Amino acid sequence: MVLPLALTMGDPAGIGPEITQTAWQRLRRTGPVFYVIGDPALFGTQKLCVIDKPADAAGCFADALPVLPLSLAASVMPGHPDQANAPAVIASIEQAVRHVQAGQAAAVVTNPISKAVLYGSGFAFPGHTEFLGALTGGTPVMMLASPLLRVVPVTVHVSLRRALDMLTTDLIVQTARITIDDLKSRFGLPSPRLAIAGLNPHAGESGAMGEEEQTIIAPAMECLRQEGHTILGPYPPDTMFTDTARQNYDAALCMYHDQALIPLKTLDMRHGVNVTLGLPIIRTSPDHGTAFDIAGRGIAEADSLMAALHLAAEMATGS
Repeated sequence: MVLPLALTMGDPAGIGPEITQTAWQRLRRTGPVFYVIGDPALFGTQKLCVIDKPADAAGCFADALPVLPLSLAASVMPGHPDQANAPAVIASIEQAVRHVQAGQAAAVVTNPISKAVLYGSGFAFPGHTEFLGALTGGTPVMMLASPLLRVVPVTVHVSLRRALDMLTTDLIVQTARITIDDLKSRFGLPSPRLAIAGLNPHAGESGAMGEEEQTIIAPAMECLRQEGHTILGPYPPDTMFTDTARQNYDAALCMYHDQALIPLKTLDMRHGVNVTLGLPIIRTSPDHGTAFDIAGRGIAEADSLMAALHLAAEMATGS
C-alpha cells in the first residue's frame, strides 16, 4: 500500500486553503493521494471527507478532499492573519512530521506560513526548514528545485551582513556533502555535479574584487574534490544560470539566500519546489509565500503546490 502525503494547512488566512482545494480537484483521479491537517471550515465550499487517521485518506480521495481535523482558535478572514491561530499552524506541522515518523504518511508537504505571525506567538525558529530540523534531529539544508534548475543556499534566513559573517569553509563543505548525499539517495543521481557560486562580482576577479573565493570557497572545493566529488567553479553568479551554463551541473551551491532563489524563481517559479535536504524524512513545499494580498480572491495558482506533491511522491517511491 502506498502511503498518503501529509499536507499542512499553512497560514489559514493565506492562499493555502484555496490552492489545496485546486490541487485536490486536479489530482483526485490520478494522485498522489494526500490529506490536509487543518480546520475543515477552511474548505467549506469543497467536498470534504473528515478522516480519523492518515490511512483513511486513500479510500475517499477520489471523491472528496481528506481532512484530518485541527481546530482554529479564531475565525479566519482571508488576507488578515491572526496570531491566535499560530499554535494551530505549528501543530499542523508537528502532526505531519509525527505521521511520517510513525510510518503513517510517506512525506510532509507544507503550505506557506507567515513567519512574522509565528514570531509574534513565540515561535523560536527562522522558518520551516530550521523547525523541521529540530523536530527530526536532522541537519536541514534548503534546496529549491524545478525542471530547469536546482539551487542550494549555504546561508539561509539571515541578513546579508550576517550571512557574510557566517560563511566559512566548513559550512560550505557540510552543506555540499548533504546536498550530494541527497542528490544520490533521493534524486537518483549516482555522480552529481555541483557548481559553486562565487560570492563577489566576477567571482572575485582573482582577488581584485574580494578575497573570499580564495580564502573560504577554494579550500572547501579542494576538500570536496579530495573526497571524490565533482565540484565545478567558483563561477561568477551573473553568468552561471544561463541556459548553456545550466547544462553542465546538476545543482548550484550558492553563498546566500537571494543568490540562490532569485534565478530559480525568475526561471521557473510556477513549478519551483522547496525541498529540505538532510532530514530523516522527506519534506517539500511550494516555493512561494502566503500571498495575503490575493488570498480569498480565487486567483491563486496551485502549480507549485502540485509540483511539491508530485516531487514528494517521487522521492518517497524512488521513481
